[in-house]
Amino acid sequence: MKAAHSLLLLPLLFALAWAQCPAPAELKGVNGTKICAQLYTDDSPYYDQCCAGRVLVVLPGEDQPYMPTAFNNKVSSLVVATRCELSVWSKKAKAGNTRKFKPGAFPRLQEYKRGLFGDWDDAISAYYCKCT
Repeated sequence: MKAAHSLLLLPLLFALAWAQCPAPAELKGVNGTKICAQLYTDDSPYYDQCCAGRVLVVLPGEDQPYMPTAFNNKVSSLVVATRCELSVWSKKAKAGNTRKFKPGAFPRLQEYKRGLFGDWDDAISAYYCKCT
């Protein structure tokens, strides 16, 4: 009986672990317009404290070969909306390493490899976001 009780709590604990980051389906502007992604400057060793700090709202079709100064090489968490895809580059003008993030929450970019030795924490210098 104890094991069954633990299994019932598992989904609840998993949901709490992602509590701070919004769900991909929740990314909508104040007036209900679609948002493609949200990029955050802060993360944490604790998942419930990720997706914090300054927020960069990315609209569908937004193409930025040069990140705004406040976010260049400072993004640590991100969320990509449902039916959207965020392409990122590690250097300005869409150079360097690249990665595509599908819909979902990515609370700790240090968990995603960039090349042989790096990760994507504080490494995004350009982006393009598209939605279908």
